[in-house]
Amino acid sequence: MATTDSTPGARVLADLPSDAIQSFEADCSGDLVFPTDEEYDRSRQIWNGMIDRYPAIVVRCAGTADVVAAVNFAREQGLEVSVRGGGHNVAGTAVRDGAIVVDLTDMNGARVDPEARTVRVEGGATLGDVDAETQLFGLATALGAVSQTGVAGLTLNGGYGHLSRQYGLALDNLVSVDVVTADGTVHTASADRNEDLFWGIRGGGGAFGVVTSFEYALHDVGPEVYALFTWFDVDDAAPVISAYREWIQAAPREAGVLAFTAHVPELEEFPEGSWGDPALAFFGSFRGDLDDADRVFRPLVDAATPIADLSGPMAYVDLQSMLDEDYPDGLRYYWKSVYLTEITDEVVDLVIRYTEDAPSSLSTIDLWHLGDAVAEVSRNETAFWHRDKPYMLNFEANWPESDDDDVNVNWAREGIAEARELSTASGGYGNFPGLNEDPATQLYGENYERLVDLKTTYDPETLFPANGAIAPRAEE
Repeated sequence: MATTDSTPGARVLADLPSDAIQSFEADCSGDLVFPTDEEYDRSRQIWNGMIDRYPAIVVRCAGTADVVAAVNFAREQGLEVSVRGGGHNVAGTAVRDGAIVVDLTDMNGARVDPEARTVRVEGGATLGDVDAETQLFGLATALGAVSQTGVAGLTLNGGYGHLSRQYGLALDNLVSVDVVTADGTVHTASADRNEDLFWGIRGGGGAFGVVTSFEYALHDVGPEVYALFTWFDVDDAAPVISAYREWIQAAPREAGVLAFTAHVPELEEFPEGSWGDPALAFFGSFRGDLDDADRVFRPLVDAATPIADLSGPMAYVDLQSMLDEDYPDGLRYYWKSVYLTEITDEVVDLVIRYTEDAPSSLSTIDLWHLGDAVAEVSRNETAFWHRDKPYMLNFEANWPESDDDDVNVNWAREGIAEARELSTASGGYGNFPGLNEDPATQLYGENYERLVDLKTTYDPETLFPANGAIAPRAEE
């Protein structure tokens, strides 16, 4: 049913001049969805089922001109703008109460230039949209690891994935962007054009405008790769993590492995006697000569007797979608992260203890191996600060029922809070931000003041709250 009661969106809409709304609607090629429309409730829903917000208008943009019209309308009416690309930011920044939602879902095209080895991607595209086009040419850019994720939010906050150690963050692969800023101007930003804006967009989390297209560099990847997906009993954590630590020291860049703890799913691929038990697993890939994959991953697979080993060659697009079913629309999510300089025994003990006490069997705790190409870019070359950290610890609280919100959120918060007490821990990642409750300096470090300067220049009235971490300077 459409929303007709006095929600934040309905109240804001009621105060807007009807002639201004009519003019705005006439200016848009795409559809405008209002709180009284049948499609309103569906249009305000996003991936994280815990997010329940009521915008004043959802603008389903058909192109950049619609984005400009929406930005101008919001500025003239004193409204905030939220941007929906894939809608997968775990904190729910795609929708805000009483705001204008610039919905880019229908702007999802990707065009490959195989000679230039680039791809031009619209702001509403997902990883799957991009990979489907680039893999026609045996090419890929460094994006994430779940095909339904939107490229926009992933890239603007960093972008770790299977290719990070080899080709850097998603934002490191940007060649240029088109962005609509708060004054309604369309800018192209690159290394030699609007360089300051290009610097801030790469890590600034969408605080400076609506990015309507991304141009990425492409690399030879696929079409077939080797996927590592091996599960062990949690009682074998000591030898398995020991092997992981040793493997990391000499791992080729063509390989990347994420270690995580979970509970064994009730699937036929796993022994029935292990269902529901705490486990430790490896998920990764090798993009070199597939004949070398067994040699590369053997030290990890042989670390203990696996519960299940689902590894093997597969298409790169299948690797990118392996985890899609684990993160369905409407499940409830709270993810929070901290960087580590070392995987100490204290870290391992903490991870196992919280895994065993997890209130939801769907939750995981992830240890990301970073570094290499990511770390070779200086920390002030883009707005993304935490390049020097070789590891990241992420608590993924995933659960189905709203009655369990508090216990699951508290589990993740308490786990990260305890981890942050360790001498090896610092900072946080913008794509795993909890509900954006932490100070901006945890994300941006010493780049924060420069980001504030850019916010003051391009969005002095905070038309784009984004994650709420970057505020313009007050007028003197």
